[in-house]
Amino acid sequence: MDGAILDNINSSVRPNDILYHLGDFALPKRNVAQYREKIRCRNIILILGNHDPQTKEGQPHNKYNIFSRVFVVLRIRPVIQNLRQPIILSHYAMRTWNGSNHGSWHLFGHSHGKLPDDGSMSFDVGVDQHNYCPINIETVADFMNSKLVY
Repeated sequence: MDGAILDNINSSVRPNDILYHLGDFALPKRNVAQYREKIRCRNIILILGNHDPQTKEGQPHNKYNIFSRVFVVLRIRPVIQNLRQPIILSHYAMRTWNGSNHGSWHLFGHSHGKLPDDGSMSFDVGVDQHNYCPINIETVADFMNSKLVY
């Protein structure tokens, strides 16, 4: 599984892209730096998951200085179809999130596809739900647009 994930990342993410990894990068007993070195993408932003080592204060462990940035939750605003789309990234699914009543999307992992879709503008983007492959923002947009009721 690890080899398939690494191969799929390297075949779908270019070196200058930004890869948002939504947690559980490597189990604590694994060599995180070794996994990171195998990914050609230089810009990986890690959203901490429950299997990612953290300090007692909830801050990222110093072994994560190999990532561009590390967050618990992150709000981004990429341009999609000529509009800035607010998106909340977290490891965990949330029932509400910043801007959830104002068009913001929520992307998460952790649940391994075991949560039913509640109709909200949230999406389980965990690789185990997508053939062990990261998904691009266009795929996310297509899915979110399919949820809109006109």
